[in-house]
Amino acid sequence: MAFSVSPSVIVREVDASASVPAISTPPAAIAGVFTWGPVNDPVLVTSETELVGRFGKPNADNYETFFTAADYLAYANALYVARADDGSTKASANSSSGTDIFEAKYQGALGDSIRVAYTNTGGHTDAAFAVGDILQNETYYVGHANSAVSADAQTFSFNSASIEFQVSAAKKLADGAITTGDILNIGNNTVGYQDLKVATFTESSIDANGAVTAVANNVVGYDYTIAFDGGKYLLSESNPSKIKITKKWLYNGYFNSAPEANRAHIAVVDRDGKITGAADTVIELYENVSTDSTARSENGDDKYWKTVIENQSSWVSVKSAANNTVIASQGARYEDFDGTPSADATSETNATIANIGPAYDTFKNANEIDVSMVLTGKSDEFAQTANYAISNIGEYRKDCVVFCSPHKEATVSVSSTGDQLDNVIAYRNNVQNSSYSFIDSGYKYRYDKYNDLYRWTPLNGDMAGLASRVEVWESPAGYRKGVIKNVIKLAYNPSKAHRDALYSVDVNPVMAQAGQGILLFGDKTGYGVESAFNRLNVRRLFIAVEKAIATAAQGFLFELNDDFTQSQFRNIVDPFLRDIQGRRGIIDYRVISDSTVNTPAVVDQNKFRANIYIQPARSINVIELTFVATRTGVEFDEIVGSIR
Repeated sequence: MAFSVSPSVIVREVDASASVPAISTPPAAIAGVFTWGPVNDPVLVTSETELVGRFGKPNADNYETFFTAADYLAYANALYVARADDGSTKASANSSSGTDIFEAKYQGALGDSIRVAYTNTGGHTDAAFAVGDILQNETYYVGHANSAVSADAQTFSFNSASIEFQVSAAKKLADGAITTGDILNIGNNTVGYQDLKVATFTESSIDANGAVTAVANNVVGYDYTIAFDGGKYLLSESNPSKIKITKKWLYNGYFNSAPEANRAHIAVVDRDGKITGAADTVIELYENVSTDSTARSENGDDKYWKTVIENQSSWVSVKSAANNTVIASQGARYEDFDGTPSADATSETNATIANIGPAYDTFKNANEIDVSMVLTGKSDEFAQTANYAISNIGEYRKDCVVFCSPHKEATVSVSSTGDQLDNVIAYRNNVQNSSYSFIDSGYKYRYDKYNDLYRWTPLNGDMAGLASRVEVWESPAGYRKGVIKNVIKLAYNPSKAHRDALYSVDVNPVMAQAGQGILLFGDKTGYGVESAFNRLNVRRLFIAVEKAIATAAQGFLFELNDDFTQSQFRNIVDPFLRDIQGRRGIIDYRVISDSTVNTPAVVDQNKFRANIYIQPARSINVIELTFVATRTGVEFDEIVGSIR
């Protein structure tokens, strides 16, 4: 603090603007089996489109988990997704050359759909044979006798799916000059040119008699046979000596020009259509990446090919043993990821806590990741997933609610509603009591647009979604706020008697009602005892208030515990609670932060105490309407109040 003896002006600044942060709804979270994406590493997604892009489309092995997440995103726009380790491996190409340099970025069978194509300057476009290189009857000069031998007639047959021709040894193609997947531009200026994709390319060395030979000293020429992939040679050409063949990299049309020196183009492709729905669709392009590890763009961005792929690609990564030699010197190459068995080892049906538990554990630390609701997705008969999430996330963090649905077999394809009721109650009895849980009554039937199927999916994503759309002190149930989206019918539509039975054990019924739709008809937590905390709106209110005030209280750490600090604390909490009261979330409240709770003994322990009393607003669960008929002439004032 400034000190002065002589006359002067001393400026002090005191920050009295501290306040309690406004209440917000943090993202929800889900863990489970997905076909793509990082394992045990939460990713925030904001839409179903982003969910598909990061974690793949649903299939028969994970659709319940996927649509739980997708259904939540139909109501809200923030969901953390953690992919469980299903035991699958990363796909990669395993060619006989052993020079493949890429592998799938993540584990899973979806990686088998990937092709990585890359080329340097020489492989982008190359005149394999110029006009006159391929002669009808080329003469080979053999040995010292200088005897003349004519090559076989060249075969460029109209409407043929392949071509064959022979050239002298001097015109031999360089190794790798033409490979499967390349585009050959064949023709001349008279008849035009035709692009044909190479299916197979065969080179055979021949001797003076035109026979195939493996003896190097006997080689006088080469025979080439090229089969085309899905195309035929359709040019009318009677003089093959005028044929010109130009090789083009299969994906050169996606780039503006050939790569510069010491650079390469890389294309990541959906080879069979399982990623995008259309085979041979390019999903990522990297232009003019450098083979120089120090290369930078004009903006200072790293242009080294390994760094670019690792930082930007969502589909592939570079093998640890990869070096610059292959990508810098071997022309055009294509790596198809189909050589490594990478089928998903575990489906959501067979997944155990050993698979899913570590993924849920990534949401455990409240200081690292802020979530308000946890979705359990597909459940199991003995509620192992639900209990794991409740114990290790809900009860551990005490700032989020776990949403659970009974296992599929409890309600789907069960003919008797009585059996459905018994099955749901049996599931509920397997779930531990907790005010940090919310249990619904089953499954819904919805359309799967990715596979053109109708599927049964759990409702817990919808339950959390409904809760995300209301204030934390409001109930998400009822005719105005509890209408379910993306549903055709319910597996179990409980009657009034069944709803009473379910509600008595803290299961929240979801019902279909004519003219109203399908809606949530309960707001109980799984607390198991009569308490204010057996209602979802009260539990969420206290979570939000506790978190907000605790955050504000951090600013008082290491301040002096005196009347000023105690008064300052009251002055920031009181407006916060008064605002909630004005918005009907609280009936009444009181904040005690003075010497009655901060006694000398407490102060001497370097502690600060405040007691906050709250009367939460309660939701209406039962409406009683009494209609009274009276005789003529009776004054209503005489009987009003006498009837209860």
